[in-house]
Parts: sequence; C-alpha cells; structure tokens
Amino acid sequence: MNTSVTPGAAEWRRSPERGSRLLLRAMLLISLRLGRPTGRVLLYGITFYFFLFAPKAHQSMKQYLRRVLARKPRASDRWKLMLNFATMIHDRVYLLAERYQLFDVSLHGEQMMQELVAAGGGAVLLGAHVGSFEILRWIGERQPNLRITITMYEQNARKLNEMLAAIAPQNPPDVIAVGHLDAMLRIRERLDEGALVGMLADRTFGDEATLPVTFLGGTAHFPVGPMRAAAMMGQRVIFMLGLYRGGNRYHVVFEPLADFSNLPRAQRQAAIEAAITRYASLLEQHCRSNPYNWFNFFDFWRTPTRAAGA
Repeated sequence: MNTSVTPGAAEWRRSPERGSRLLLRAMLLISLRLGRPTGRVLLYGITFYFFLFAPKAHQSMKQYLRRVLARKPRASDRWKLMLNFATMIHDRVYLLAERYQLFDVSLHGEQMMQELVAAGGGAVLLGAHVGSFEILRWIGERQPNLRITITMYEQNARKLNEMLAAIAPQNPPDVIAVGHLDAMLRIRERLDEGALVGMLADRTFGDEATLPVTFLGGTAHFPVGPMRAAAMMGQRVIFMLGLYRGGNRYHVVFEPLADFSNLPRAQRQAAIEAAITRYASLLEQHCRSNPYNWFNFFDFWRTPTRAAGA
C-alpha cells in the first residue's frame, strides 16, 4: 500500500481548547431553561466573535470553500460554515438531554440498519467531522435495540465534553477515548457485544500511516488506522453522516462501505486501500451537496514529508 506518515502532532491536536467553563455553563443553563430558539440567539454573538478573531481558521475555511464551491468564497460563505458549526455543538445539548422532539430527522439507509440490528452483529460506523455525530442518539431512540459506542479524542474539548456529559446522567453517551493503550480492547469488546462503534476517519493524529487520495480536486492524506482496525477485527463498515439542513432539520446517511468479515489475509491491504478510496469519494459527494457541513478548520491538504510502510 502506498502510504505516508504525517510529521509530529497533527495541527488540530495542537490547537488549544477555547472558551471558559463559566461561559459554557451559562450557555447550557440558558439553552435548557429557555429553549432552543432563545439559545440560538446567543449563537450569533459567539459565531461573530470567532468570525472576527480566528484568522487561521478563516484561511483553512477559504481553502476548503474554494474547492467545494468551485469559486472564490465570500464572507457570507465563511459565516454560514461557522454558524452551522456552532449550531451542531448547541444541538448536542438537546440531544444529550433527550429532547428528540425538537428535531425533524430524515434517514437514508434505514432498512439496512434495521437488518443489521436485527441480526445482532456489531459493525463499525465510519463518519467524519461533517455535520453531527450526536444525532445518532435520535436514531437510538427510534431503534431501541441499537447500541452505539463513540470513539473520540477528548483532549481538545475536555471542558465542553465534561459539561455535555453531565446533561445526561441517566443515559450518558458510551465513549471510548482514543490514544489509550486499552482503547482497541474496549472497542473489540463492544463489537463482540453487538454494538455499533462510531469512528471519525478524516483526521490524522500525527505520526501515523496515511493514504494519499484525490479529494475535492487535490491530494489529501487520509488515516489508514480506522479502516485497518476494522479489517483486523473482521468487521463490516458502514459510512455514516448526520447532515444539518437548516432550522431543526437533519438528514442521516448510512451507506455500505466495506465488509471485512470473510476477507483472506492476503487481500487485506488491497481491500483497505479500496475502502479508504471509497470513503473519500462518499465524503466528497456529501461535501459538495452539503458544503456548509465540513468542520475541519486546518490545512487538510497538507503534504506529509516522509514515507512509511503499511
């Protein structure tokens, strides 16, 4: 497999968490006490602040928007992207508080997921930093036997995640923190128990193998790790995105991506490469149809500097 290794800690991991605990608590209190419409009013002020004082993120947004829109992005494009990002975080409050009635959610691939749950087997849900992954809690309410575990790098959003988890003490999200020695063992346990394990596969952590893939007109380097882990565990892989469509509307997409359950070892590397290429293709398709749902505010097309074996 033609892979490379990204140098040092990834840019997004080096970005410090912003926002004070006091401000976050106030935002949560207002949102839960006064409701989503009132809480959304505050989002405009928060978004305006970051619109003015996040120049590095703006450069990365311009790079992405120029590619996905096939034109020079306007300030209104960057504003819409940032406002959608703030909305995703805000809506996590209501999803964790199990106020599912606030949202109008449509599904693509629901029958496939129903059959998967009925069969009782585990699978890997491979998502991206596009739209909302938390909207899966709404799906779980619709499918009582659906068990979902989410893997997450928590360091960059520790304050926010702690407060959001406190909203749902009776039904806290099942989260496995990646980057720990026992993470893969815990993931394997959940899969063996029949759970769906969600991973985000569009960011690298730093010194790890990546695969160069054509994405939005340029060469982007996607991490090999998530797909390799699914292949080594012999799992079925489902592509999943929770796209925000404005107002209170979300559209959840489930697409079959790969099936490593009966894959001969000799074919594993080629199958992993093909699956990553298909993942990038599906991701590009949905970025083009929903361009203001992409939340990777760093230089995504940065080129690694040294090669590595698969």
